[in-house]
Amino acid sequence: MGHLAVQLAKWRGARIVAVASGRHERLMQDLRADEFIDYATSSLDRLAGDVDIVLDTVGGAGSGRFIPILKRGGMLMPVYPLGFDGADDAEKAGITVSTTQVRSHGGQLAEAGRLLQDGTVRVVIDSLFPLADASRAHERAEKGGIQGKIVLTVE
Repeated sequence: MGHLAVQLAKWRGARIVAVASGRHERLMQDLRADEFIDYATSSLDRLAGDVDIVLDTVGGAGSGRFIPILKRGGMLMPVYPLGFDGADDAEKAGITVSTTQVRSHGGQLAEAGRLLQDGTVRVVIDSLFPLADASRAHERAEKGGIQGKIVLTVE
């Protein structure tokens, strides 16, 4: 999901700071992120109070670590909000926390199709598994470090 969000935000003119493990740096550069931060070796401190929106595709309790880098009036969007306990801190900092999920919209889906077809947005495939091996796909997901999407194929 993060690789798609980077491309869509870039298409809409956003300045992108990608935060991920170092093994994802090359991909984020290929997707035109303006800056990359390896969370394992670098601090987010230099972004303090400078960010408008954070889309946290990891989510959970750790999403609160992004509150200090957001501007007052900014937005934190944890994709997986279970365990998030920073609502009080976000409110004090003037940060909106949104866990809104997607809704289908024909016009937006048509636009997404055009962006995929013309190459503006591309889907990165981490791995492919036949549907019969769905358990192996789950094992791959549990290992983590996924770069793109895990795809199940139907033969």
